[in-house]
Amino acid sequence: MNPFEMLKNLGNVKEQVQKVQEQLGALTATGSSGGNMVCITINGRFEIVDVKLDPICVDNRDVPMLQDLIRAAHHAAMTEIQEKIKSELGPMVSGLNIPGMGV
Repeated sequence: MNPFEMLKNLGNVKEQVQKVQEQLGALTATGSSGGNMVCITINGRFEIVDVKLDPICVDNRDVPMLQDLIRAAHHAAMTEIQEKIKSELGPMVSGLNIPGMGV
């Protein structure tokens, strides 16, 4: 293969990766637990962008329950965002080896 052609393709790959990164930042999913007492929203980069707690679940006498609810809501959000990435960006991210995605 021509080295100049490879460099040209490298620029296209860089543009595609940048576009995917932008789309991942804009993609969001929310997971909840405890009947929506805890809601966590994450973006396609797996960053937590919002946490909502129903005041009823904030009881300093039962912190372990709140911790479990937060973990469960985060897990639900992670599962949802992975499905969104696969369905909306699947062809673009295949071969990019995004951890936890299996695409």
